[in-house]
Amino acid sequence: MTAFDPRLTPARPDLAARHLEGTVAAARFVDGTVRAVVESQAPVRRAPAPDATLLTEALMGERVTVYETTDEGWAWGQLHGDGYVGWLPAAALGAADAAPTAKVAALRTLVFPGPDIKLPPLATLPLGARVAVARHEGNFAIATGGFLPARHLALLDNVEPDVVAVAERFLGTPYLWGGKTSLGIDCSGLVQVALTACGIACPRDSDMQERALGMSLAPAPDFAGLQRGDLVFWKGHVALVHNPATLIHANAFHMAVALEPLAEAIARIRAAGSDVTSVKRLRP
Repeated sequence: MTAFDPRLTPARPDLAARHLEGTVAAARFVDGTVRAVVESQAPVRRAPAPDATLLTEALMGERVTVYETTDEGWAWGQLHGDGYVGWLPAAALGAADAAPTAKVAALRTLVFPGPDIKLPPLATLPLGARVAVARHEGNFAIATGGFLPARHLALLDNVEPDVVAVAERFLGTPYLWGGKTSLGIDCSGLVQVALTACGIACPRDSDMQERALGMSLAPAPDFAGLQRGDLVFWKGHVALVHNPATLIHANAFHMAVALEPLAEAIARIRAAGSDVTSVKRLRP
């Protein structure tokens, strides 16, 4: 049998997706059921336990093909957005009925029970969450069982013009392994969210991003010539070039999304035992 990346392959020794029959070994194969994320964000974990490693997060409106639901309230499946496989709380999933028509374009927005900003909010939604707008009422869009500020939404095909400008909105956000929102985010999550907002398909983890994104550069020994929006990779880490002398990245040293001088970041990470593995340019 061919070896597959378990992060992107819905297969375990005891269970696998039906479409993988004949290509992976498993005790049984099942057809999946498409569900939708109905919470603001849902954790995707390595194992069906609340203290298991957070792999990534699925945002409201994202579709998930579920292959197993346990009696303990966990669903094992594959995200449609980036193909990631893991365990989600089953309560965070609902019927995949109305297709999303809009996405949250603000860093974060509120859902109100009525068309009045003085009402206590029902929920918050992160940048990139998707909703099905039923209608508009004044300055509000009615969706997800509530009223959202219409100016915080954009059509699904709307693209931001500047990847770095999107990343800048997250400055100061706490570092969270597996996070993808302004409540907590990691290095590859920041890159994925920023690129997705700009209409650029992006895998989830930094090693996947290094393989899939952009054109490889051969920068000068002093890294002169880098441009805004270039990606700098180390083993297990990625940063965006903010300007030729500065990076923006979510990192565990600052425990936040931070701006850091390029030379200082390279020296600090090198001292910790890792050199730059590649530099990629997204657009010519």
